[in-house]
Amino acid sequence: MFKTKLIASLLVFLIFLIITSIIKNKTRVIEKQIYNLKTKIFSKEKDLNETQLDFYYLTSPKEIENKLNIIGFNNYQPIEHSKIFYTISDFIKMENKITNLRDLNEKKIEKK
Repeated sequence: MFKTKLIASLLVFLIFLIITSIIKNKTRVIEKQIYNLKTKIFSKEKDLNETQLDFYYLTSPKEIENKLNIIGFNNYQPIEHSKIFYTISDFIKMENKITNLRDLNEKKIEKK
């Protein structure tokens, strides 16, 4: 009788000990993931704030006027609409087209 109570008590204690360690390890992994995500979010927010500051500074009318005065109104030429890329994928597509054209031109020159 005494042995069965002792064995049952030790078995329950052992099960609770194992369950506690499993839960603790899982929460530790989750805490590390949360910390990593918080670090990434902080760096993104910092980049966003710096980018917004650059944008506001560079697009202010006063700065644009100063830049135009420095380079002169005669030397100022607006960017062609075809040279403005709205996304990085547009830029990559254009670069691939230019690279393919260069390769074709090189092949044509080699054949001559």
